[in-house]
This record gives sequence, C-alpha cells and structure tokens, in this order.
Amino acid sequence: MSNATVRHLISTKDLTDDELYALVERGAEFSGKAVRSGDQLAGLVAGIHFLKTSTRTRTSFSAAALRLGAQLISFGPGDLQTNTGETLEDTAEVLSRMLDLLVVRTAGDPAELRAFARQQRMAVVNAMTADEHPTQAIADLTTLLSHFGKIEGLRVCYVGEGNNSAAALALTLSRYREVHLELRTPTGYGLEPATLRQAQLNARTSGASVTQVHSMDSAPAGFDVIYTTRWQTTGTNKPDPNWRDIFAPFQVTTALWDKSPDAVFLHDLPAHRGEDVTAEVLDGPHSLAFDQSENKMYAAMAVLEWCAAKR
Repeated sequence: MSNATVRHLISTKDLTDDELYALVERGAEFSGKAVRSGDQLAGLVAGIHFLKTSTRTRTSFSAAALRLGAQLISFGPGDLQTNTGETLEDTAEVLSRMLDLLVVRTAGDPAELRAFARQQRMAVVNAMTADEHPTQAIADLTTLLSHFGKIEGLRVCYVGEGNNSAAALALTLSRYREVHLELRTPTGYGLEPATLRQAQLNARTSGASVTQVHSMDSAPAGFDVIYTTRWQTTGTNKPDPNWRDIFAPFQVTTALWDKSPDAVFLHDLPAHRGEDVTAEVLDGPHSLAFDQSENKMYAAMAVLEWCAAKR
C-alpha cells in the first residue's frame, strides 16, 4: 500500500500476510460463485495499459473490470505520450484525474510502476514486470485454495526457469504455514538471490520451507502440485545460445507422476507443447492449467475490488 488514500498492488512484498490471505480467499469466493459480481466497481473507470503481449492477463483484467461494473479504456504500447518523451509521473498524474484504476504490464523495471503509483488518486496494479508477476501468484493460490480447500501444508514442486512467475509464487507460498516449495531450476536460471532470500525469510516466519535445486537427476517425490512455466519468458532473452539443451532435462513429462501420483499440474500459460511440458500432461487428468487460467479473472476481480475499496 503506497499511501493513505489509494491502494496499489505493485509487488506481493507490499502486502501484509492478512491482505494476501484475504485476496486469495476472495478470489476463491468469486471462483466458487459464493459471491455475486455486478456492481462492486460501478461508477469507476479502469484503464488497461499493456506494453507486451498478453492473452490471459489482459483479458482477465478487462473481463473482471466489466463484470464488476466498471467502464474500461484500453491502451496499446504506442498509444500514450510516454513514447514522445512525457515522463511516467506526468502521464500518471493526468491519467489519475480521469481513471480510478490502471492495470499495467511492462515486463520491465518495477520502478516504472512505482513512478505511476506516486500520484494520489488512481490505484495502480502490476500486471507483470521483469522481477515479479504478482497477480499470477494470486491466481495460482486461488486455484490451490479452490482445489484443495487449503494452502497450508501443501508440497509444491516448481520445475523450470526462476522467472517472474516463479518469483511471485515463492514470495507468496512461503507465507503460508508448513508449505514446502521446492524449485528445480537449471544452473544460471534460478530465482534471483534476493528473491530466494526473501522467500526463505518468509518461510522461517511462517514455518514453511523453500529450497532450490539445479538438477533433475533425482525425481521429485511426494508432491501435491507440480508447476511449470514456459521457458521463454516475455520480454527476456537467454544468454546461452544452447539454452534449450540446458532446459531439456526440466521438461515436465508424465514420468514426474511416478513418485507423486496424486499431484495436480499447474502452468501459467502459454505453454510450448513439447518444450516446457508434453501435451500428455497439459491435457491429462492431473492438469488444472485451464482452470488456473480462468482463475486469473477471479483473482483480478479480487484485486480490483481490493484496490478500489478505499474509494
């Protein structure tokens, strides 16, 4: 929360534990149809400003705003005068006099979102920066809560790149009691050290555990959830020209269910079938990936409602 009058969601690190838990529970309520939508944002205007491609996140926030009764204005990457030299702060000050909420995807420096959030009128939501994808994590946890009825005590194995989705997952799951998160990431492609340290600090407080292993030599065992993301994160390039060879052992196949036969499968999508995951897993009986995708809308509804609450 950036100031006393407006609620922003720039990073999950800005949320208290109670705020995080409440957002996830509200997302699950929307998902389970335990609460009706329609007028929570009536009379408000939301802006959607995406500088990078998006299917799920852009659609989920657009649909969420409309389902909650807001009016919607959408901006593309070339639509604002920031492209001609206007500062982010000046742009945000102007937009804040016309919009109540602004959802922004940059895939860049989170400082840009902080600049948007310096004004005192308009709530700003991070729909993905280079370091973190906070609303993806809220959708992920909404999916877990909806499926398992709890998050505490779950054993989650994340396989693949330590990207912004993995960072948000680690920073949030680590705040739930007795959760065990194991990250299997290629050498050189793990979580940023500061993010891993923060997640492990969270875990010490909550009684959870967060570990990172740079190998798939021994199969993960006894997990409730196996999660992966696509290997090529939006807005980034791999430094190693042979990166696909480095990532190949981290492909999610049905073999991972040999030692975790009851695990469900999560993927933030889009998936590259035959790279990060096989079609057999993505379309298989363990997959919740498309439910998880739908839950992005319910999580977005929870986030927009929370950000607008002080209005």
